[in-house]
Amino acid sequence: MDEPLVIFRTHSDIEASIVRGLLEAHGIRTLVASDVPHAVFPITVDGLGEVRISVLASAADEARRIIAGHRDEVARGQVVRLPDHVADLEERCGYRFTDRELLLQALTHRSHAHEDASGASRDNESLEFLGDSVLGFVIADTLYREFHRLDEGQYSKIKSALVSTVTLARLARRLDLGDHLVLGRGEEKTGGRKKHALLADTFEALIAAIYLDGGIDEARGFIVREYAAELEEVRSPAFWERDYKSWLQEFVQARDLPPPDYVVVGESGPDHRKVFRVEVQVDGQTVGRAAGRSKKEAEQQAARQALDELGATDLPR
Repeated sequence: MDEPLVIFRTHSDIEASIVRGLLEAHGIRTLVASDVPHAVFPITVDGLGEVRISVLASAADEARRIIAGHRDEVARGQVVRLPDHVADLEERCGYRFTDRELLLQALTHRSHAHEDASGASRDNESLEFLGDSVLGFVIADTLYREFHRLDEGQYSKIKSALVSTVTLARLARRLDLGDHLVLGRGEEKTGGRKKHALLADTFEALIAAIYLDGGIDEARGFIVREYAAELEEVRSPAFWERDYKSWLQEFVQARDLPPPDYVVVGESGPDHRKVFRVEVQVDGQTVGRAAGRSKKEAEQQAARQALDELGATDLPR
């Protein structure tokens, strides 16, 4: 009789969710039983709880073969740990985790957790929340110490640029975070590994994971290393010359929208005092209108209006 057999046991619910996803990716349906207590942040509960994955007896040998190809050690028939598939990411980060569960949670998107009927997966949203605060503190502290002659408005402008979705997504791509994400099938099909907002959130979750695992000094070291080029850019006069069109371009890009389209809708006045009226459209919708003595001036003011209309409060103004 083709009855379920337990083929995998672990005290890590995140590890169990990865193994389950691995098996189902190979077309093997799984059943999960768990008595692991859940918490806001991941913990290992050896001796207190266990997650068990079962498959039909007819698929048990194949399932064990698949798991065997994705583990480093086996003790008494139990998988001890998954292979170091995140070792290259740790090397890129310049930080090796004591608790890999934190790193795995940081890489797990809610789409994967929602598709996990066992409830064993923890997504990275709580880490993202914490990471946003840690990042904001470290950036503010760094700016205060290094650029101590700036006024409050200048501090706000720089900080907003450094913690914007566009910047975070760019830093995430440098680390190839998209290649390490644990996504649900739906998010995978819609290109989740390349989405700006998703990458930015994961970068913040990674900061929180490092902070929880190693403390504020390790988190600070990681942030300063990753932001080295951006901080150098802040020291350049070109940073202060960026315009509203650039901010609007980054704002819509971060939301996976098409680039803004500027359209001259009217001209008036003699040639030496001509006034241009411009509309800016995003995804076919007019989001800003303005007039100016030149097309460039009108486009700049239209972009500024568009930023207000779209609620772009997280970008330097």
